[in-house]
Amino acid sequence: MSGTNSERELLAEGPAIILVEPQLGENIGMVARAMANFGLSELRLVNPRDGWPSDKARAAASKADHVIDATRVFDTLEEALADLNFVYATTARERYGFKPVRSPVVAAATLRAKFKAGEATGIMFGRERWGLTNEEVALADEIVTFPVNPAFASLNIAQAVLLMSYEWMKGGLEDLAETSFQPLEQKPATKEQLFGMIESVEEALDARGYFRPAAKKPKMIDNLRAVLTRRAYSEQEISIMRGVFATFDRYSRKSPRGKAGPWQDLDGVDDDTDGA
Repeated sequence: MSGTNSERELLAEGPAIILVEPQLGENIGMVARAMANFGLSELRLVNPRDGWPSDKARAAASKADHVIDATRVFDTLEEALADLNFVYATTARERYGFKPVRSPVVAAATLRAKFKAGEATGIMFGRERWGLTNEEVALADEIVTFPVNPAFASLNIAQAVLLMSYEWMKGGLEDLAETSFQPLEQKPATKEQLFGMIESVEEALDARGYFRPAAKKPKMIDNLRAVLTRRAYSEQEISIMRGVFATFDRYSRKSPRGKAGPWQDLDGVDDDTDGA
């Protein structure tokens, strides 16, 4: 699978993800994939409608087999929460009660702190169609809700898990600007290399009659140089561009394979319209 690397460390920690009466195996699999993307591994299912294990879930998990294989199934929500110290309930609906309501950022920071303190934590997610009941929310310590469009607040279960998993992962980064990989280092081109490329382009264009009428040639060259010097090139980029521009003198539109010169058609007749 693209993006997977068995040689690198597999993160598998953090809060348990509890799905209450999930309906489709495909949704469970996509949840497992989202969890694996961001280092979560403990999935708990409460009374899944289509039973467990599920071939559809495994297929949708896209190789997140360590999550699927370790999934635990419970008959009741109380049993699924019994060994946890602190639990969030996710909801997009406004609830009237005494539970503190947190943003995903605050919730992830709280979970991270409790995890470091050795507490067992979890996040509850409801059914695909109507989420969690008030009675189920009452079993949680706090509520976490997402900043979504108030007129279209519905998230599918995998999206909701993905958002919380992302916040969990982000909360463990020392630098929020950190990325998992960087582009290859390239040596900046010297001005000599840049000027050489520009000269080769100008020579190729001049030979093909690009600078017409002649009175406008100085201004056209100024414009061309302004375009070609707008950014800093690397040595590799200069090499690539010079290779491209070098073909101007070998190929024409009517002879793309280089059988004729730049001003000659296949019959050997000069063609003043065959410009670059």
